[in-house]
Amino acid sequence: MTQKIVMKVKMNCQKCQTKALTVVAEANGVNFVGLEGAEKDKVVVIGDGIDAVKLATSLRKKVGQTDIISVGDVKKN
Repeated sequence: MTQKIVMKVKMNCQKCQTKALTVVAEANGVNFVGLEGAEKDKVVVIGDGIDAVKLATSLRKKVGQTDIISVGDVKKN
């Protein structure tokens, strides 16, 4: 089951964005990581068997304030 998770992370600088992407990319089952939004403050994660709560907790510890916006299945065309 492939999931798409969108989280809003408070990032003040380019270094924080890089750190957030690195933390997420190290998680097991991640296939895609990217930034969304006008301010590039939303982290999009796509993968199999990802625990959104653990991922958000890890981001809170290493980067800063993190809110889970949505978790859903990816539809295959």
